[in-house]
Amino acid sequence: MKLDLHNHTSRCNHATGTLEEYISKAIEHTIDIYGFSCHAPIKQGIDPNNRMALEDISSYIEDIKNIKKKYQKKIKILAGFEVDYLKGDYIYDEVLDQNIDYLIGSVHFIPQNNSKFSIFNPKFWGFDNPEFIDQYEKKDIDKIWVDYFDSIKDMAKSKKFDIVGHLDLIKIFGFKPKREIIDIATPAIQEIKNSNMTVEINSAGLRKPACEQYPSKELLKLCFKYDIDITFGSDAHKTDDISKNFEICLKLAKDVGYKKAVYFENRVKKVVSI
Repeated sequence: MKLDLHNHTSRCNHATGTLEEYISKAIEHTIDIYGFSCHAPIKQGIDPNNRMALEDISSYIEDIKNIKKKYQKKIKILAGFEVDYLKGDYIYDEVLDQNIDYLIGSVHFIPQNNSKFSIFNPKFWGFDNPEFIDQYEKKDIDKIWVDYFDSIKDMAKSKKFDIVGHLDLIKIFGFKPKREIIDIATPAIQEIKNSNMTVEINSAGLRKPACEQYPSKELLKLCFKYDIDITFGSDAHKTDDISKNFEICLKLAKDVGYKKAVYFENRVKKVVSI
């Protein structure tokens, strides 16, 4: 069974392609279960140029329902959101309360005290935004890894989401800590298990300077040790990204020991063989 649950469209403002174009490409790549997960809006005007507007949510859901009916005999289509987790009151109830298949919880921002690092909000640094890559040279890399996984832990503890998006995204530009990554990440992994969340194997890292899928093999082994379910996502922002490097991610999962993966319908977990 071939799954791809993490995908974007032009509604995110920084991706290209229509729902129809993505589904056509997914069918071409023989994907069995395909999910849309456009970036949900965030309160307080954070990062508005990289996500849909609050008023677009209803039409987004309706468009997915329509294309789901159109292609129901060829592919299973799911509706989701990728939701940024920030500690505090930043997530709209309209996002959390939607009648939707799943929510991917992701961390793209970590707390900071210096406003010059972010054009979006002085409290947070968009660490995966190339516009702010120079700030890595000015920061304690160990500390930002700890801050990142503390946010992942808090996100899991909130129990608002079904899937952890790109578990070790903090490695995106190749900056690695001196401390053992397993030691830094373990408390977050434990909380992911406690919250019964699923971890995606996200192939986008193979297209980034990190040159490695999210999560790394060592972190995926830790997930397996804690009996944490997995799913797959290409994190497509254009149709050419769909299914790219899927076989690498599938082989990794099997090498670690996984024989099954999951997807969600109406927030209910479904298990399939891989």
